[in-house]
Formats: sequence, structure tokens, C-alpha cells
Amino acid sequence: MREPGSGAPPAAPAPGEARRLSKVVAALVPCSRREAEQYIAEGWVRVDGQGVAEPQVRVTADQRVEVDPRARLQPAVPATFLVHKPAGMDPEAVSQLLTEAGHWGGDTSGIRRSRTHQAGLQALLPLPAQASGLCVLSQDFRVVRKLTEDAAFVEQELVAEVQGTIAPDGLARLGRGLVRNGRPLPPARVSWQSETRLRFAVKGIDPDWIAWMCAQVGLELVALRRIRIGRIPMAALPPGQWRYLPAGERF
Repeated sequence: MREPGSGAPPAAPAPGEARRLSKVVAALVPCSRREAEQYIAEGWVRVDGQGVAEPQVRVTADQRVEVDPRARLQPAVPATFLVHKPAGMDPEAVSQLLTEAGHWGGDTSGIRRSRTHQAGLQALLPLPAQASGLCVLSQDFRVVRKLTEDAAFVEQELVAEVQGTIAPDGLARLGRGLVRNGRPLPPARVSWQSETRLRFAVKGIDPDWIAWMCAQVGLELVALRRIRIGRIPMAALPPGQWRYLPAGERF
């Protein structure tokens, strides 16, 4: 990859002429138009000192266009976002959290945020509005297939805050024995974390069903939080923030 700033400067446009930013950047670096658009999308370009992430922006001769001399293009690979959805947020609104301000400072993926990462995102294994915890949005077909076609084989770990008195055989029934709509639920691993918290490790059971499951054994679900999907934990990701799924990590 050629380094930004190498080569001859671009020919100056006629006074008052506005040119597409990507064309100006392509001449500045120099590089291809596609690479220029990637420099812009990844936030390496400033116009009159302000960051610009839209390649189609038009600039005039009296505007100063700069490409960060440290700029290095990252491989153009599909992105997957891990988001900590707050309780009370509608599942369809989770994508609104994918802002620059919401990018968790503890993200160690090494992936630089790009506006192209938000094109064609699919929300996978959505949580009900009242629940909080780990959510996934991805443009990677491998992740999409894993969490749709193979979703019944991916374990989800959830913590349920409950109140009430559990039936004597309640824990055993939650793990194996409940029938919903005439069909037995898949086996689940259920254990107490504290006097008011149950841990569920489930496959093929929608988080929407947890409230119903608790009600069958005399408990009322107060709050629900998903802390793991497959091998990916939410860990220290704060509510309302997101991080990238690093290369090499799999659900």
C-alpha cells in the first residue's frame, strides 16, 4: 500500500470548481478511488481541520484537504459488533448505539471504526425490550449463518433476577420437564447464583420464554440479562457501548 503524501500533488482545480473528496484524496496519496474512499470512511481525512467520513462530499480549491500521515488501510473484511443493550431499549433500536461515542475504550480488537461497517448489518438473536445484555449485529455471512441456521446449537447464558417462592421441584423442572405449546423444551442448565438470581445456560430456548419458564415454578421474573453467546462473553462491556468481534474469535 502506498503511503499517504507520497507522489506529486494533485493539479489544482479551476477557481470555484468543486470536486468529489475521494478524487482529491486519490490524487494526494496517490491511490485508487476505492482506496481513497476507504481512507475517508476510516476517518483518516480532514477538510479544513475537520474529520470527514463521506467520500461523496465535494471540496473546492480554497479548502485544505489532509490525509493523516499515519494512515494505514485495514483489510476490507466484514464487521461484527458486540453491543451491551440496556434494559428498556427496543431490539430494533440497538443499531443506534453504534456511534463513535459508544465505542468502548477497552476494545482490544485493533479494528478501526469505519462507516462501511454499518452497511447491511443484521441483528442476530435479539433480546426482548425489557432485557439487557449482549447483542450481536453483523455483516459477516459466517456469523449470520451461525446465529440463524445453527442458533439452536449455540448456548446462551442469562442471569434472571426473580422473586417469589419456587416450587419444591422447580429447579429440576426448569432444567428438564417444562412443556410449552405441547412440546417439551430442550434441556437447560439452571442454578442459583444468589437467593434472588438464577443462572440459565440454554440452547434452543428463546430469551423471551424465560419469564414464562419462571412463572411455571412459582417465580416472577424481575430482570433478565444475557452475559454470553456461545464462546463470546459480554465481560466488562458497559451498558450502551459496543466493541468489535476480533479476528480469530468464534461463537
